[in-house]
Amino acid sequence: MTIGGKPARPPWGREIAIGLAVFAVYAVVTSLSWPGRRAVAMAHSRRIYELERALHIDVELTLNRWLEPHGALRVAANYEYATTYVVSAFALLFWLYLRRPAVYRWARNSFILVNLLSMACFAVYPVAPPRLVGDLGFVDTVRLGQTWGSWGSPVVSHANELAAMPSLHFAWAVWVSAMLAAYAGGRLVQGLSAVHVAVTGLVIMATANHYLLDAVAGTLVAVLGVSVTRPRGRGERVAAADAFFLHVESPAAPQHVGGLALLDSGDRTDLREAVESVLRAHLHELPRFRQRLSALSRWRRPRWVEHPDLDWAWHVPEHRVAGPDGDAALHALVAEIAATPLPRDRPMWRMAVVTGLGGGRSAVVLVVHHVVADGIGTVAQALNLLEPPLPPRAAGPGARPGRTRAAIGTAVGLAQLATDGRPATRYPSSATARRRFGTAELPLDEVRSVARRYGARVSDVLLASAAGGLRRVLPDPDRAGARLRVAVPLTVREPGTSAEGNTTAAVMMDLPLGPMPEAERLAGVAARSRRLRTGTRALASRFVMGRLAAALPAPAHAWFARTVYGARFFQAIVSNMPGPPIQLSLAGAPVLAVYPILPLAPGAPLCVGALGWHGSLCLGVSADPSLVEDADRLAASIGAVVDELRGAARAAPVAPSGDPPVDRSGAAGR
Repeated sequence: MTIGGKPARPPWGREIAIGLAVFAVYAVVTSLSWPGRRAVAMAHSRRIYELERALHIDVELTLNRWLEPHGALRVAANYEYATTYVVSAFALLFWLYLRRPAVYRWARNSFILVNLLSMACFAVYPVAPPRLVGDLGFVDTVRLGQTWGSWGSPVVSHANELAAMPSLHFAWAVWVSAMLAAYAGGRLVQGLSAVHVAVTGLVIMATANHYLLDAVAGTLVAVLGVSVTRPRGRGERVAAADAFFLHVESPAAPQHVGGLALLDSGDRTDLREAVESVLRAHLHELPRFRQRLSALSRWRRPRWVEHPDLDWAWHVPEHRVAGPDGDAALHALVAEIAATPLPRDRPMWRMAVVTGLGGGRSAVVLVVHHVVADGIGTVAQALNLLEPPLPPRAAGPGARPGRTRAAIGTAVGLAQLATDGRPATRYPSSATARRRFGTAELPLDEVRSVARRYGARVSDVLLASAAGGLRRVLPDPDRAGARLRVAVPLTVREPGTSAEGNTTAAVMMDLPLGPMPEAERLAGVAARSRRLRTGTRALASRFVMGRLAAALPAPAHAWFARTVYGARFFQAIVSNMPGPPIQLSLAGAPVLAVYPILPLAPGAPLCVGALGWHGSLCLGVSADPSLVEDADRLAASIGAVVDELRGAARAAPVAPSGDPPVDRSGAAGR
């Protein structure tokens, strides 16, 4: 999928031209004529019938004689033969063109190949339909019923009557069913398509238009056309920026991103099935949800390969929390899911449905491996499952720097990164993947008001509150040092780009952790943030994660990733992400809030994520219990700092007008 747009449709004029070209080939084949061609086609038809009799599969005459006396049914069969294969095939192509352009290209190519292969057979091996071979005893139901528009009637007198092998009618029906099974249809649609294939098979034989072997040949042509054109290759190589998170992952630091969504589901009992149905319907827009990693190699990055058979019971499990404190049990479950490694022999995602919360609420816990996408990309993929669809996100007002400015900025940023140094204190962390998870929800307008009052950004308020909140819950805060070194991800993803992959940069920021008024802490954070907002560090970080990493051999890249990512250079991660400003629903259930689930870096025992969601700033706190035993208490403390800042803001001077404005996009801001 893409953010802010679907894959582009091919120009309709070109598609019409391609269709006319294929029809021109058919017209040329139909016009082929040489002395005795019709007699040859009759002889071929008799040989096929004799072969069927030898194999004891000559069912056509029995079906034909059964249909003959049933006038209304005979006419209905003639119309089915004449129309449904055309309607179903072109309706599918039209729908794919409008709704799923990426799949449409494969469908179009396979459809063209099915027709060209069939036309080649028509040209070199003409076969007359059984109804035209008078000495075989078949009744021509088309002429008997004078069915308007059916093959053999004057309306389609231009049709190739010597084109029974393979059955193009049956090939088209099988092709439609194969395409629906591959990507485009739910179970009901696929079931109806299977019925259409069965009915078409009976009709083509009962009306004496084809033999059973013609249908078998049509099936082979359809399968060949679909399989030959199916997108495959060796699979897309995992990008260096994505493989980074495979290298840094360890049993103690699983690299999973995702979110906890609370739903107003009422007393529904079918939520898990409904969520699975939504996923199935949108799976074509989530390529990494259909793919797994190829076998890992020490020397090369793996590839993304198709994984056709998803274990839906594993990918979409259902849990029921029990006990009086459902939220605490839910958070414990989230921590457990986030800490459990995702196996690499299947697509690396899970979406657990949680019931039993009380108050008519349920929850969905989505975790995706960081190799699939960063936080923003994961949000974008999740939004694809929600209703109503969001409009495309407009590009920002800023222009990208030119090559010269970008090169200079990258060089300056590399020098800045090299002088960032290391944190003075190393925080305690476990040797296992044990986690604590907590949440808090803040009114986004109030957070923006605080930011505006202090001439800061929402991200600055989040950073300062994270530092102030951590100090309040540490048992001995003075031993934690004067500063908290955090990695702050910055998205460099542009509207309209793919939601897959990692396109974030990161800057290091030292947050004041000592005893001080929270307003003073925020002022210090905002000042540091303005100095770092030049973009040079982000340019350098993106260059290192992307181009430089891609140039490194896989072993060197792995060493580099493990060296720079973790406790040596930062103690925590704080990330602020934009979300939708409107009410959305999943499987018909309104989404009340979504809390980010972000991974801990190796040796860095804290991660605070924030997501703007329909007027709220939703906090998701992941913590190593060696540092913070109660993540909910830390999340509440972060909220308490914001409350204190709001109270202090009443007496604070208004920020100078030259300060940067607060983001008003409906997202959380940067």
